[in-house]
Amino acid sequence: MLKKTKTLTLEQFKEKHYGKRGSAKRDQLEKGYQEFKLGTLIYEARLEKGLTQEELAEKCGTNKAYISRIENDLKEVRISTLRKIVEVGLGGQLNLSIKL
Repeated sequence: MLKKTKTLTLEQFKEKHYGKRGSAKRDQLEKGYQEFKLGTLIYEARLEKGLTQEELAEKCGTNKAYISRIENDLKEVRISTLRKIVEVGLGGQLNLSIKL
């Protein structure tokens, strides 16, 4: 006989394992996700443009190790540097938003 399992939504899973929105553990999870998302977005955009980390770094005046640290979420990036990476290095446009 098959055992029935209750499927949770992502929101329900996060609440069950990390607490309600506003709790310290949940806020840490959400912050980590946003940082991870940024590194992944840069990585995917770089691959889409067919650039190596070294080529991207050269275009925006930094070094390969710095680009690697950003993509792997080991380094926080300033908005001015992010803009340079996106606009000069990748030829894109940076759009930021705040949701309340």
